Amino acid sequence: MNLLPEEGYELMQQLTDYCENRDLHHIEVLIAPPFVHLMEGGKISIGKKLSIAAQNCSDQKSGAYTGEVSIDMIKATGAEAVLIGHSERREYFKEDGHFLNRKIKKALEVNMVPILCVGEKLEERQAGRQKEVVKNQLEGALAGFSADGIENLVIAYEPVWAIGTGETASPQQAQEMHHFIRKYLAKTYHAMLADEVSILYGGSVKPENAKEIFCQPDVDGGLIGGASLRFDDFTAIIDCGVKVLR
Repeated sequence: MNLLPEEGYELMQQLTDYCENRDLHHIEVLIAPPFVHLMEGGKISIGKKLSIAAQNCSDQKSGAYTGEVSIDMIKATGAEAVLIGHSERREYFKEDGHFLNRKIKKALEVNMVPILCVGEKLEERQAGRQKEVVKNQLEGALAGFSADGIENLVIAYEPVWAIGTGETASPQQAQEMHHFIRKYLAKTYHAMLADEVSILYGGSVKPENAKEIFCQPDVDGGLIGGASLRFDDFTAIIDCGVKVLR
């Protein structure tokens, strides 16, 4: 919940221009601005290398749900993806797996990419329960889906203890959890799906640590928080991704 519309538009235009002048053949750059920025963001990004996502969506198609924004409304802006179950939505708005499951269904019904966020709190990691927690989150959000149904799913692992704290999971910790998630997908569905699903790391990714994190074999990219609000930092992270994939 940052930047007024004018500030957001300026940043989106800067990022669009930057991406248009870079070879991003192997990389997708996507930003998820607040709802009030989506319409203009969609206009800016049409036909460009920069894609737009929403930060959230309603679990309902339409109706008397004051304050909610439906997936059809979001798609009409030109957005191509939507974050589902970000840790702040889970923590502050008590969104659980059953609720997130309905949101994923809504996104898939209109061919939008759901980016499912999972991750443990500090006390859960300290208790050695991080894999149990993430497995439970995956099971709840993906209950009832077939492999064909979630082939366009993206998963973002965001250790809650590393979001906005300046702390970052070590590249080894990130790789361990990403490998666990991929093994879960292979066991629950099949190996081909596990290989195809992109798994992003989110948790204080910065220009200083992005390359080492992106070099991990099961890390397919980043879910960038605070650094995405700073043009120089965000573009430096994009450049790290470009160098790793080359």
